[in-house]
Amino acid sequence: MSQIFDFLFGQYAEYQTVDIVLEIIAVVFGFLSVWFSKQNKIWVFPTGMISTVLFVYLLFKWELLGDMMINAYYFIMSVYGWFVWTRKVDETHVTPISRTISKEKSTSILIFIATLIFVFTVYKAFDKWNGWVAYADTLTTAIFFVGMWLMARRKIENWIFWIIGDIISVPLYLYKGFTFTSFQYLGFTVIAIFGYLAWKRYLNNDLQTA
Repeated sequence: MSQIFDFLFGQYAEYQTVDIVLEIIAVVFGFLSVWFSKQNKIWVFPTGMISTVLFVYLLFKWELLGDMMINAYYFIMSVYGWFVWTRKVDETHVTPISRTISKEKSTSILIFIATLIFVFTVYKAFDKWNGWVAYADTLTTAIFFVGMWLMARRKIENWIFWIIGDIISVPLYLYKGFTFTSFQYLGFTVIAIFGYLAWKRYLNNDLQTA
């Protein structure tokens, strides 16, 4: 049992207490953000912004550039998403949940490819392109960039990208030594699956009503 505990949490012995506390707080607000997203509640954005600000600080300190850029991007897209979700499409309705159209699918592909190139360039510039973790970071960054953009636009397909990225991130963060964050992504995976199902029911009900 002690060996398992040391494997999961032994690395925290070298961390400052304040950083451990900040990671836990960031994880809690991250969970709240994903939960509010599943519930289709606007609180997804303020809670997510708190989480991302904390993670940007921690990841910059830990020199995890790809992860830091993901969270910085999340913050920016949260501001954009907050605007889109509250924007009224008529006198009584705000932007609804919907499926992606052809133009948005093309944009998603462009975001994915551009992110791959951008993150690779950053890693090379800082001489961090030195192993399989860099490849995994670049891939998950691109996946999450597309997922966040689709969520900000209230598209149901965002959950598919979150699920794929979360599954990859669970062992990735465990390998990096950030156990709490790894557990966070495990929880994110479960919530994202239920989030997709909840949004799908909403769309089906909306079609039946129409």
